[in-house]
Amino acid sequence: MSDDPETARQIAELALDDRPLLVLDVDDVVLEFIRPLPRYLASQGLELRLETFHIHGNVFDVATNEPVAAERVSAAIDAFFAVQADWQEMTEGVAEALASFGGRAEIVLLTMMPHQHRTARRAHLDRLGLPYPLLTTGMPKGPAIAMLRGEKGRPVAFVDDLPRNLLSARESVPDASLFHLMADNSIRALLPPFDPQGIMAVADWNDARRKIAEALGV
Repeated sequence: MSDDPETARQIAELALDDRPLLVLDVDDVVLEFIRPLPRYLASQGLELRLETFHIHGNVFDVATNEPVAAERVSAAIDAFFAVQADWQEMTEGVAEALASFGGRAEIVLLTMMPHQHRTARRAHLDRLGLPYPLLTTGMPKGPAIAMLRGEKGRPVAFVDDLPRNLLSARESVPDASLFHLMADNSIRALLPPFDPQGIMAVADWNDARRKIAEALGV
């Protein structure tokens, strides 16, 4: 069972499926995040200076040039999600990649964000023509992916931009095919070291599409 009871409830609402399973993160996998976020922060008098692979600690008040407290950064990100439809666009190539699977795989979106923003994100994805089921979680993603897979042992592929989520999936679903995709590859250099065993880095959705199809046998 997922470690997040609300995520477990959302999973239980899905119809049982025996097709190969493709689970996708949303921010910086399906929707742009790290590119529009600085523009949003600028509209709030803040500046993102990515010196490390963290948002907290790298946001500064433009007026004072002082770093912003973690609580204010968290509030700004929460506010960004409330108006995400005004800022977030699809990652290049994602719509075509997902359409290419032609219903041969079950596609589920699993996003780490506060549950209260699920309705806004669902509406935004629908407007963009991405009708795939959406799950929200505040906990490590691996247990949720294991629950999504069910008991039949069907093939699983998981795509995320954050190594910690991929490592969680590797622990919970050891035979899953794991893909590290970042909408903005320029920030890969900021990633902290992690064990890449079993995790395949992909450059973009054109690269990912072929490798996912092979992994899932579709």
